[in-house]
Amino acid sequence: ERLRTLIRKAAPSEGRVLICGENGTGKELVARAIHEGSARRDGPFVKLNCAAVPADLVESELFGHEKGAFTGAIAARKGKFELADTGTLFLDEVGDMPAAMQAKLLRVLQEGTFERVGGTKTFTVDVRVIAATNQDLEAMVAEGTFREDLYYRLNVVPLRTPPLREHPQDIPALAEAFLEEARRRNRRPRVVLHPEALDVLQGYDYPGNVRELRNIIERLVILCEGETIDASEVRALLPGGRLSGAPASGLLYRPGASLKEMVTEAERAIVLAALDAHDGNMSETARALGLERSHLYKKCRALGIQRP
Repeated sequence: ERLRTLIRKAAPSEGRVLICGENGTGKELVARAIHEGSARRDGPFVKLNCAAVPADLVESELFGHEKGAFTGAIAARKGKFELADTGTLFLDEVGDMPAAMQAKLLRVLQEGTFERVGGTKTFTVDVRVIAATNQDLEAMVAEGTFREDLYYRLNVVPLRTPPLREHPQDIPALAEAFLEEARRRNRRPRVVLHPEALDVLQGYDYPGNVRELRNIIERLVILCEGETIDASEVRALLPGGRLSGAPASGLLYRPGASLKEMVTEAERAIVLAALDAHDGNMSETARALGLERSHLYKKCRALGIQRP
């Protein structure tokens, strides 16, 4: 409730917001809520995950580049700041931004101007920046790995997204919402959670937070045959349970579904379990599955899995 109150207060302002919280606690959802509650709601909401972009490409991603700026730059390209003009730019995992880029970001926050990579024309933009991190930026400032002046520029309105274990009373409502979402996406008929199944879900501490709960519910929808998901099925799919993310053969087979559909469902469950095991880190998940990271991104799109 306190977080919702702070979002309502912060949204109408133009102040920059720094959202801190563990992985999977819904930092992007908070950023989107702030955008939707602001005067910029009709403008674009643009996201950049600073941890997912190679260090040598962050500048091009943020500021764009001109044709011929580097090998492979076959055409001019707008960066995130241009795309977010009159709207909001969400910088996720800002603590992973390379030191050289921190200085360039600071300049844009101070002056509202920048140049594309390989260009000389100065662009002026009107962008509200919301940043998020799962790291302790104050400690990084003390260690000299994050610029102090940038930290204070970003940290105008600090918000903290609490881990799910701090508000277990919200698990039943979240589980029901995720259940309906997963049922529609996977084209399943009516599926409900038995009250005892909800009790089991509330007893788990969710190191992966809301993202882990969503993925667990989706695996249950994909793998459980009946109309009612019972407590034993939930226990089997929780980490440390009998299945440990790998479904038993009886749960793989679903009467009425084609082999292609069941293989796709099993593949989706495996990828979701791997993402959970690696806290949503795409690079680590790709390595664990023996895939190139680009292949994993394509696989997630094909399977309808929302990237972390």
